[in-house]
Amino acid sequence: MADPTGPSSEGAGSGTAEVDACSLEIERKYDVIPAVICSMCCLFGIIYCFFGYRCFKAVMFLSGLMFGSVIIFLLCHKEHVLDTQLSVEASAGIGLGIGLLCGLVTMLVRSVGLFMTGLLLGLLLALAALLVTQQFYTPTTVWVPLGSLLGAGMLFAVLTLQWQKLFTMLSTAVFGAAIMTVCADYFVEMLVLATHVYECLRLTPGPPLCWYSWVILGIWPALSLIGVLVQWKLTDDSFSHTEVVISRRQKRVQLMRIREKDAKKRQQAELPAKSAGQTDGHRHFP
Repeated sequence: MADPTGPSSEGAGSGTAEVDACSLEIERKYDVIPAVICSMCCLFGIIYCFFGYRCFKAVMFLSGLMFGSVIIFLLCHKEHVLDTQLSVEASAGIGLGIGLLCGLVTMLVRSVGLFMTGLLLGLLLALAALLVTQQFYTPTTVWVPLGSLLGAGMLFAVLTLQWQKLFTMLSTAVFGAAIMTVCADYFVEMLVLATHVYECLRLTPGPPLCWYSWVILGIWPALSLIGVLVQWKLTDDSFSHTEVVISRRQKRVQLMRIREKDAKKRQQAELPAKSAGQTDGHRHFP
C-alpha cells in the first residue's frame, strides 16, 4: 500500500510539468516568409518609434496600410466570402490592395490619418491595461474587453485631433515599440506572448507566462519611453507637420505674386510701344 504521508504522484507530476514548461528549450523553426516579414516590420517599428513625427506622411501611409490590410485579411481569411473559403494568398492580396487605398486616404487626408493614429494608441493602451488586469481579474463576458478597446480608441482618437503633435509622438513611439516587441517575441519564443494576449482577449484560460515572456513584454514600455524622448529631442520646436503645409501654401502664393508682377511689367512695357505706334499712324494719315 502506498504511504499516504508521502507526496502524491499527481502533485509531483504537475509540479515538474510547471517547472519544465519554462525550463525546457524552445523549439524554433523559422520559415522564410514570416521571418522576412517580421524583419521588415522590425525596421518599420524602428522608424515609427524614433522618427515617427519626422516622417509624418510616411507614418500616416503605413498606419492606414497596416490597419486596413490586417482587418481585411482577417475578415477574408476567417469568414466565407461569396460562400467560398479564400486561400491565404488570395486573402493577403485582397487585404494588401484595400490596405493601399486606406494608406493613401490616411496620407492625403490629414484628419483621417490623425484619427487613425489616435485610434491605434487607444487600442494599444487598452490592450496593455487588459493584459495587466487579467492577472487579477477575469471578465465574464467578451464585451468588456471589446468595449474597453473601442472606448479607449475613440477617446485617444479625439484627443489626437485636438493635440496633434503630442499624441502623434506618443502613438508612433508606443506603436513602434509594440511592433518591435512582437518581432522579438517571434524570434525568441515563436509568438508565445502574442498568443497569450489573443487568448486573454477571447477570455480563454491559458498557461501562465514564463519569466522571459515578461522580460520581452518589458521591452514595450521601455522602448516607448525612449522613443518619446528621442522624438521630443529631435523635433523640439523647430519642426511641425502644420508648418510643412503652410510653407507649401506660402510658396504657391509667392509664385503667384511673382507671376502677377511679371505680367504687370510686361503690360507697362507694351503700353509705350502701342502709344508710339498710334502717333505714327496719325502723322501718316492727316
